[in-house]
Amino acid sequence: MADEKMVTAITSMEDDFAKWYTDVVKKADLCDYASVRGCMILRPYGYAIWELIQHNLDRMFKETGHENVYMPMFIPESLLQKEKDHVEGFAPEVAWVTHGGSEKLQERLCVRPTSETLFCDHYKNIIHSYRDLPKLYNQWCSVCRWEKTTRPFLRTLEFLWQEGHTAHATAEEAEEETIRMLNVYAKFLNDYLAIPVVKGRKTEKEKFAGAKATYTIESLMHDGKALQAGTSHNFGDGFARAFGIQYTDKNNKLQYVHQTSWGMTTRLIGALIMVHSDNNGLVLPPRIAPVQVMIIPVMQKKAGVIEAADKLRERLSKVCRVKTDASDKSPGWKYAEQEMKGIPLRVEIGPRDIENNQCVMVTRLGRVKTVVSLDNIETAVCEALEKMQKDLYEKALAHKNSHTFDAVDMAEFEKQLNENPGFINAMWCGDEECENKIKEMTGATSRCMPFEQRHISDVCVCCGKPAKTMVTWGKAY
Repeated sequence: MADEKMVTAITSMEDDFAKWYTDVVKKADLCDYASVRGCMILRPYGYAIWELIQHNLDRMFKETGHENVYMPMFIPESLLQKEKDHVEGFAPEVAWVTHGGSEKLQERLCVRPTSETLFCDHYKNIIHSYRDLPKLYNQWCSVCRWEKTTRPFLRTLEFLWQEGHTAHATAEEAEEETIRMLNVYAKFLNDYLAIPVVKGRKTEKEKFAGAKATYTIESLMHDGKALQAGTSHNFGDGFARAFGIQYTDKNNKLQYVHQTSWGMTTRLIGALIMVHSDNNGLVLPPRIAPVQVMIIPVMQKKAGVIEAADKLRERLSKVCRVKTDASDKSPGWKYAEQEMKGIPLRVEIGPRDIENNQCVMVTRLGRVKTVVSLDNIETAVCEALEKMQKDLYEKALAHKNSHTFDAVDMAEFEKQLNENPGFINAMWCGDEECENKIKEMTGATSRCMPFEQRHISDVCVCCGKPAKTMVTWGKAY
């Protein structure tokens, strides 16, 4: 039963992974295409997932002392130009406003692709003394990047995200903040999204434009491709010098602040789909599912069935997010719809169940069916949800581990990437020329230099020169 395909409207991922992904997005009612190319309409169910992501991340940010602010969506061109590397990095993706109504603007306005320059412009006005530090700010907003190729959630012209921007007195404090927030991200993915990650530092080539160092968490999808799930950047004092953000220290001397930036986006919903979902539709970890339990009244026209379902919903609402489907659709249709939307647990109750003081629980993962006494229903539901949360993480971890390989030369690197795609760990000399050559030869990019280093060989996988570090490589979204 567990392997039976209930939903025929979804292309099998084994046949066409890209089509499967689009089918899941559409059939699960997560989003729709907008009239502007590359933009998406977040439908209620998709937005509800984002709200839960936002709610839990926001709580974690506030527990680490961060405050929410909001910056304008427009950036004057002169402001964007102040940090040379930063503007060069974003120039190809910037959307410009040139007119206000029918009048041409004296200065073009950029629709924010990110808000470093806005925060810097603000910080130079409010930071004066060491007593004003640190500044631990975050904002929830949308940004615009004019992408050539788009796909719902993974890459769109406009997307929702959070961007943290902090200012510190010392380089040590900024580095500590950068790593701390990367660890917050990793914990969130592990604990809520049930997605294991590789933590590490980006190479100079792959780091954020204008950053001193970029750290990342990388996740692995069903098809063996990598997805960058979150990044945390240490800016050093580069932006501070460009924008003149100085403070008077305890010795009454002027110093430049040290800054960080970190962000996560609606791309996480794409990661959820590609890590956990199957050929029957969406599979959601219980902690991030808008509806954790769907109650299905069986033979609902019989006396007392709807009332029993309502009473059960009232009880379960105290321990989980629960709904009742009392529509006039057939039970089979309801089961398929619940499966498609990835609702973790289905609870069926009918006349015979009422007589026997029981209900039937069916899990989305594996469709495990259990008869449960109504006396113990709250405990049974909570235990089933926690088990599914844990099982999803363990399943994703097993997939990541079984699709992570070592390579000591390019022949082994290419063979592994072509036959069984995934993460490839290989030694690197540190030369960007080798990094570029690997991408040209295989299509794989450096995902990160993992914090957990291993010595695979003495020489670079590409050129054979002495190796400096182990790099995790992979093809990516």
